[in-house]
Amino acid sequence: MKKILPLLLFIYACSVPKVEKIYYNGVIWTGDLSHPSASALAVGNEQILFVGDDEDILAMATPETEKIDLMGHFVTPGLIDNHVHFMSGGFQLSSVNLRDVDNKAELQKRIAAHSKTLPKGAWMQGGDWDHELWGGNYPDRSWIDDVVPDRPVFLGRLDGHMALANSKALELAGINANTQDPVGGIVIKDSKGNPTGILKDGAMALVNNVIPENSIEEMDQALDAAMDFALSLGITQIHDMGTWESLETYKRNHKNGRLKLRIKIYPWYTNWEKIIRNVQNNGPGDEWLRWDGIKGMMDGSLGSRTAWMHKPYLADPFSSEKEELPTVGIITLHDTTEFKHILRETDKANIQHAVHAIGDRANDWILDEFALIKGEFGQKDRRCRIEHAQHLSRAAVPRFAAENIIPSMQPYHIYDDGSWAHKRIEHDRLSRTYVFKTLIESGANLTFGSDWSVAPLNPVTGIYAAVTRHTRDGKNLQGWYPKEKISVEDALRCYTINNAYAAFWEKTTGSIIAGKHADFVVHSVNFLMATPEEILNSRVMRTVVGGKDYLFE
Repeated sequence: MKKILPLLLFIYACSVPKVEKIYYNGVIWTGDLSHPSASALAVGNEQILFVGDDEDILAMATPETEKIDLMGHFVTPGLIDNHVHFMSGGFQLSSVNLRDVDNKAELQKRIAAHSKTLPKGAWMQGGDWDHELWGGNYPDRSWIDDVVPDRPVFLGRLDGHMALANSKALELAGINANTQDPVGGIVIKDSKGNPTGILKDGAMALVNNVIPENSIEEMDQALDAAMDFALSLGITQIHDMGTWESLETYKRNHKNGRLKLRIKIYPWYTNWEKIIRNVQNNGPGDEWLRWDGIKGMMDGSLGSRTAWMHKPYLADPFSSEKEELPTVGIITLHDTTEFKHILRETDKANIQHAVHAIGDRANDWILDEFALIKGEFGQKDRRCRIEHAQHLSRAAVPRFAAENIIPSMQPYHIYDDGSWAHKRIEHDRLSRTYVFKTLIESGANLTFGSDWSVAPLNPVTGIYAAVTRHTRDGKNLQGWYPKEKISVEDALRCYTINNAYAAFWEKTTGSIIAGKHADFVVHSVNFLMATPEEILNSRVMRTVVGGKDYLFE
C-alpha cells in the first residue's frame, strides 16, 4: 500500500483542517490515475484531507477523531448521474408503476388498485409502461376507461415520449376528432378519426397543460423522497433536466440547508431569458447547486418512432391507427430559427448547452450547430453536451472528442431497447447505437446516467448494461453488439470523474483526492473483482456527502 500521497502533504503542509473522521481498512478506488488505490482517508471541514494507507492516516487521529472501520469494503468516489428528471422521479415513487407490466389485465389491475388510494377527482399519473412487453400494439383509452372512468388519467410510456390518456383526461384537454397535430407532436387517431388516447411528444403538452400544478409542500416532499432514494444508491450528485419550478424548489431547499446531494440543473430552453438573468444576478451557483445550464430537445425516441433519422424506419406491423408520422421521425423543436437564436444568446452568457438528440439526423444537426456557434463566437470552454447521443452517423463519432462535445449517455437503455430495436432500424444503424467503447477510444469524455424516471436510477444497472450489453429478452448473452462493451473501471469513470467534468465540477468532485469534497460511497462488493451479476446485486452500505454519513446497513 502506498504511503500518503506526497502532493497531498504539500497542499496541506501550512494549515491542515482538523481531522474529524478517519475511514480505514478499505479498498479505495480513488478515480485518480496517478494514485488509483488507497486503504484510508481523513475527512474534515466537509473535505477529504488526506488519502493513503492505514498506518499513516490513523497516525493523524486526535482524541476527538471518529474512526470508522470499513472492514475491507470497496469504496468509490460518490456516484454521479448525468441525466435525471429528478422531481418527476420523486413524484413517480408514489405513483402507479407499470414498468414490468406485460399484459392488459395486469395493467388494468394496477390502475384500478392505485385509483382507490387517490382523493376523489384527483389526476392519476405515472405509468412507465412499455408496449413492447405485450407484443408491440399500442394501448388505447378503453384500457383505462374500463376500470377508471371517473377520474382523469395520464400515463407515460417509459421513454417519456408517448403517453396514454383516458376519455376523462382527453375531455378536460379538449382533445377530440377535430384536434390537429401540434408542432412537434402527434395525436393518434383510429380509423374513424377519433383520438385513441395515445399522444406523442409535443402532443402530450395538450394534457399536461391542464393538469393542476403541485403545491410547494408537494414539491418539497417529492424532493425529499428523490434525495433519500438517490443516497441509498450511492448517488451524491445529479444533473437534472428539470423545470424552472424544479429550480425554485432546489433554491428554496438550499436556502434552508435541506439539500442532501449536489445538483446541476439544466432548465427547459423556453426559460432562456430567466436563466440568463439568474446567472447574471447570482452567478453560476455554488458547490451544492449550479444553474448555469439549459436543456433543449431535438427529437423524440426510438421506441415511439419519433427519433429523427436520416433514413426511414422499418415498417410498423401495428400501424392500424391513423398516425400521420413521418417515416424518419420528427424534429420536436417548434421553431428551429428561434432555437438557434436561444443557443447563441445563452452561449454569449456562458450558459452550458445540453441538447437531447437520439436519432442520427438529430445528432448531426446539433453537432453542426455547436460548430457554427464556435465559429461565430470563438473558442472557449463550453463543454456542450448531447443528451443520449444514441444513434450516431459514422461522421459524428470522432467529432465528440475533436470538438470537446460531451456524449451524455444512459447505458440501461440497452437492456430495454436491445430487445426490440431491430423492429425499428436495420443492422447498419444498430451497429452505431450506444457506441461506448468507440467513443472512449476516440478520446471523448463519455458520461453515464440513468434518465430516471424513464429508466431505473440505480447506477449498478447502468454499469451492468455497459459491461455486458445484455438485453431484457435474454437473447444477447454475449452482448448486444458486444464490440462496444467496456470495462468496469471505464464504467466507473463514466459515473464519477467524467460526469464531474461534464458539470464543471471536476476540481471539487468526481475522485477521492485531498482538497475535494468528501463525497464517496462504501459498497458491499469490490466492483473490480466481482462478476457483473455480483455488481448488479450489490448494495450501498454508506454514502458520504460533504462529510455527512448516510448509513444503509
